Amino acid sequence: MNSSSPIRVVIIDDSLLVRNIISDQIQRDEKIQVIATGKTGVDCIELTEKLKPDLVILDVEMPVLDGLSALQELRKKRLGVPVMMLSVLTQHGAEATFKALEYGAIDFIPKPSSTNHFNPEELGAVLRNRIISYFESVRGIRPLFDPHKVAPPGKIPVFKSETKPVEAICIGTSTGGPKALQTVFSEFPERFYLPIFVVQHMPVGFTKAFAARLNEHSKITVKEAEDGEPVEPGVGYVAPGDAHLSIVTRGGRKWIALDKEGLVNGHKPSVEVLFDSAIREYGSALVGVIMTGMGKDGSAATLRMREAGAATIAQDEASSVIFGMNRQAVEMGGVQFVEPLSAITTRILSILKERGN
Repeated sequence: MNSSSPIRVVIIDDSLLVRNIISDQIQRDEKIQVIATGKTGVDCIELTEKLKPDLVILDVEMPVLDGLSALQELRKKRLGVPVMMLSVLTQHGAEATFKALEYGAIDFIPKPSSTNHFNPEELGAVLRNRIISYFESVRGIRPLFDPHKVAPPGKIPVFKSETKPVEAICIGTSTGGPKALQTVFSEFPERFYLPIFVVQHMPVGFTKAFAARLNEHSKITVKEAEDGEPVEPGVGYVAPGDAHLSIVTRGGRKWIALDKEGLVNGHKPSVEVLFDSAIREYGSALVGVIMTGMGKDGSAATLRMREAGAATIAQDEASSVIFGMNRQAVEMGGVQFVEPLSAITTRILSILKERGN
């Protein structure tokens, strides 16, 4: 596989209609070529072994052999093909999707159905964007990242030097984020006393189940954020999949505010919205973390956060599924620390200690 050849895709779904819709939509970009389709997990294994595609788009629920079992079999055979899951918008579908991500799937999208009122063009745009962004990352089309080059020459930003105690943590992530966030949250100590606000790009219907999953793997409470609820210490708040998450002050205390208006940076929820509201409400008393994900959502706000005197952390390239949002933030000069996934929580705790928390 090289940067000039098309991305060869196999689509596996038990619905002929879904296979046709996805095939038609993703091939609207000449960079993508569908080389085969199948309707069971058995087809997935056989076609992958025979054709060696660059990507498999795989349904979670199928007859004969389901998507989770097929994914595990691909890993056992060490076929090394990236897999993107098609997931139904149900509690069961969400739980299966998170298991798929744990088993090595790179990403997921909502499956077209009569109940989720999908728009084929919108679905196609999302799929094409995610597929091409992923392969631009792994094929090395962009120049190699230089961790010493954090901003263009002559544009080095000036930061405030603040050491006031931290009052909140903000985290933004996208592709690869669910598994990465599970690692980060599992390492917070039981008596962690600051609120943590999270934007994970994820469709509505998945975020509540995702927050519950984080809660199961954490020593602190994690929940889906609700409009108008007070911000409590030691609680993680995950933005719902159909709303921007902001923090507001009323009556001398902080509250959650959700806004269902239009997309920001192509997303709702948007990392940018969360980070900017946190800068307004907490100023330099923040730690901002930007992690794996395609695009640029949150990168400019990370710089603004750093300029305000907050501490900022980016997940490094090696541990990111897609070094996109975090790369943009680093190259703009907004990142104070670049850390592997395994060291992010440790770095947060170190910053708190340095700031006298």
